[in-house]
Amino acid sequence: MPEKYLFEYAVIRIVPKVEREEFVNVGIILYCRDLKFLQTIYTLSEERLKALAPDTDLHEIKAYLDAFEKISRGARDGGPIAQLDIAARFRWLTAQRSTVLQTSRVHPGFCANPHEALVRLHEQLVL
Repeated sequence: MPEKYLFEYAVIRIVPKVEREEFVNVGIILYCRDLKFLQTIYTLSEERLKALAPDTDLHEIKAYLDAFEKISRGARDGGPIAQLDIAARFRWLTAQRSTVLQTSRVHPGFCANPHEALVRLHEQLVL
């Protein structure tokens, strides 16, 4: 039986009108400390977002999502947050905020392969 590793994840949400508290799930951030894994995956359904808020600036939303992905990877062009250690990047990405791009509370789980868990969660909670 393969070894299981503790992971933490959060759902990435677009909240086009923060005051209404309506949102669309668009992605997953998954962190596994033991395997030094931090990755973001997202799918932006423009149709669902436009149905919820027709005046949403999709270019701005895509830029925010790209920034989350760069920070997850620790990309050189991801700004100063992307240069932090992996745990600090995950905590920053999942910090509570009241902006257009938000995350759910952090949830734990166990998996043998964090990438497979990321894809499975994305399929279950976003697609």
